[in-house]
Parts: sequence; C-alpha cells; structure tokens
Amino acid sequence: MFVLLSYLNRLRSETALPRPARRGSLQLRHVDAGSCNGCEHELQASASPAYDLARFGLSITASPRHADVLLVTGAVTTRMRGALEIAYAAMPEPRRVAALGDCALGCGLLGDPAELAGRLEDILPVDVRIPGCPPDPETIAQHLVAMLTRRPPRTVGSRRERDR
Repeated sequence: MFVLLSYLNRLRSETALPRPARRGSLQLRHVDAGSCNGCEHELQASASPAYDLARFGLSITASPRHADVLLVTGAVTTRMRGALEIAYAAMPEPRRVAALGDCALGCGLLGDPAELAGRLEDILPVDVRIPGCPPDPETIAQHLVAMLTRRPPRTVGSRRERDR
C-alpha cells in the first residue's frame, strides 16, 4: 500500500496537478429547522465533484458532539426550537453557527407566524450568514471555505481564560 501511495504522490507531482491548500478542517452538523428543502438540495450539490467541499476539509457529521459548525436551514419552527438548542448545547467549544438561506436569516418567511419561533439570530448567535433562496452551491462553498480562515470567537470560560 505504501508503494502505491508513494507512486501516486510522485505521479501527481510530475503531472503538476494542483494540490488543495491545507487550511485545517471543519465538521458541519446540518439541522433542518423547517425548510422547503431547496437549501438542502443546494447543500448536497455543493458536496458534488463540481464543488467538492471535502477537498477543503469540510464534511458533514452525524453528531453535534463532533461538530465545529451548526449549519441551520429553514425558518425555525416552534417544534424545532428545542431540538436546535439541544444540538447547539451538545457542541464542543468554540461553537459556530451558520445560517443557510433566507428563511434562516428571517427574510420572507412562508408559513403560519404562530408556528415560527423567529429568526435564527434571535435564538442562537450566528457567525456566518449565507443569503439566497436558495443560495447556489458556489455561494455556499465560498462562505463555508471562508470559515476555515477565520479565527473562532473567544468563548467565556475557556481553558485559556481559566488558566490566567
């Protein structure tokens, strides 16, 4: 196996194929808080070979305990608010939240106002806003890859602050 991998590595350098920049990685936990599934289709397309978020170190995880970013789509409904807060609380520090689509941002919501909990910003602190109805895969990829270069927000009660 080692011989094969070193051969492939040498072949790649000889043919001068571009290497993805190593910027780190992020694990995304996707939560559909009540959407029409338009954003989910575009998010799935951003993981396709054309945009390939995995080559930048972005992947979707099944557990919020392993996630760096909570990626929320759809308008937050009253029934999903509790589950969304539980997923956020289960994430390790530092936590980041990304609002994907106009519904999560609180723009032009469809549905019964009595069943909506409000904008995502009113419930959780949003770090990244990805506008669009639905946003195209290129926009999603650009915003998520940009998160790799940003430093995470400082959290109160972190080990660094406790050790001072």
